[in-house]
Amino acid sequence: MQEQPTGAQVEAAVEAFRMLSDATRLRLMWLLTTGEFDVGSLAAAVGAARPSVSQHLAKLRLAGLVQTRRDGRRVLYRARDAHVRALIGEALYHADHEVSGIPRHD
Repeated sequence: MQEQPTGAQVEAAVEAFRMLSDATRLRLMWLLTTGEFDVGSLAAAVGAARPSVSQHLAKLRLAGLVQTRRDGRRVLYRARDAHVRALIGEALYHADHEVSGIPRHD
């Protein structure tokens, strides 16, 4: 039998899911699993205003889901690590089964 997660682990997971429960943030995270982007590129890709995207990115960063690096005057964002990328991918693969009728598998 697998050991139960600690309270801190559960709270961290709940916070991550809370951040991903917003459609714009989930779209941003999907993009960030594929590479690095600046705010302007992300805003154009998701069809949202730059200030709104900046606020979403700040929340995702505080939640530990994204990281940044400077490239001259630009700040580039990306998914923090392989765990975050896998989480986003699995959530969207699950959603694909829900909406497309693709048979489930284990």
